[in-house]
Amino acid sequence: MLRPSFDLIIDTDPGADDVVALLLAMASPETLNILAITTVAGNVRLDKTSRNARLAREWGGREDIPVYAGASRPLLRAPVYAPDIHGEEGLPGVTVHEPRQGLAPGSAVGYLIDTLSAAPPHSITVAMLGPQTNLALALIQAPHIALGIKEVVVMGGAHFNGGNITPVAEFNLFADPEAAEVVLSSGVKLTYLPLDLTHTLLTSDARMQQLAALGNQAGRVVVDILNAYVATDMQRYGLPGGPVHDASVIAYLLKPELFAGRQIYLQVDSREGPTYGQTIADWHNALGQPNNVTWIASADAQGFFDLLSTRLARLQ
Repeated sequence: MLRPSFDLIIDTDPGADDVVALLLAMASPETLNILAITTVAGNVRLDKTSRNARLAREWGGREDIPVYAGASRPLLRAPVYAPDIHGEEGLPGVTVHEPRQGLAPGSAVGYLIDTLSAAPPHSITVAMLGPQTNLALALIQAPHIALGIKEVVVMGGAHFNGGNITPVAEFNLFADPEAAEVVLSSGVKLTYLPLDLTHTLLTSDARMQQLAALGNQAGRVVVDILNAYVATDMQRYGLPGGPVHDASVIAYLLKPELFAGRQIYLQVDSREGPTYGQTIADWHNALGQPNNVTWIASADAQGFFDLLSTRLARLQ
């Protein structure tokens, strides 16, 4: 059973898997009322993530959705990017161009403050597919906006899996752990989909053929991107396929019964050193602290790819 329709802001740093997530979201208007896409520096520089978000909007036939550019650097740390994974332009496997439509006027942080300030209590879901800088800046400037948030769903973190940019840190958290700490301490309802989960949602020859068989532009874009994108992870981790990290957030919002997890207490390590950016998941409540995060630990992988292919089939 799908969730009833709800308002959604997608904060993102496209990035290959971000584009897959955006297309999945845009193909699901009966459930996701996408108010805006807000962009942040992360996988590549802000100008490129903002262009790539507008490209995804164009490919999805949803140019009605405004795109706001946000933070060009983390709160405190030096910027870090991932060209080795996402390519210099952030979209491996496809040729990028300047989208037809430009950015919405104003900033992502200003948009978040204005929109969440005016929202009914606990009414807007925020999907966070990259570093959490934009929302952190909005919360620092206007802490009251937490009241307008229904739930923040984060692709990020790692525990049993280990990290993907350091031995213990996942990229989105490592790129701005201080921002993650701000969001974590804000009191908003938080759900994390970590590498522990996404490394179980892997492509395969059959699943890629499933997407290729769609025969539409969206299917071709996703197949071209994923064929180029997953190769690095397959080689690095010895996996039989590659993870489509960020799309798991949208799938969770669309069909939560595909996923399972538990309430835990979570901390983010922002100390300089080898554990910088690590998510410390208190799996057995050893610290005796109240739970503050829903940590998604498993999912139906084929159900995820079935949902992805079924929804992408709706697009041009």
